[in-house]
Amino acid sequence: MSLYQEVYRLARQIPEGRVSTYGQLAAFCGSPRASRIVGAAMLHAPEGVPCHRVIYKDGTLCCEQAFGGKEIQRQMLEAEGISFLPDGRVDLKTHLWEGPKE
Repeated sequence: MSLYQEVYRLARQIPEGRVSTYGQLAAFCGSPRASRIVGAAMLHAPEGVPCHRVIYKDGTLCCEQAFGGKEIQRQMLEAEGISFLPDGRVDLKTHLWEGPKE
């Protein structure tokens, strides 16, 4: 299985109301230094991969190229019950996914 395929498999497991980080997904794939590759995978993800649930390690949202901008991603996450800190970052203490139950 390619790294992209493994990233997509894991991203599909992130439940509503939870987020993961690019680095976290890279580590779960066994490539802890591949967070940029995870980001590239998310940018090119096939339909059905909940890419909006993958964010930066400090809780900030993705780049402007995806989802039509950060505001769209925020709306998608808020619709799933994700809460944000006053500075606009996701509250990772509340919503960070613990990883796959494998």
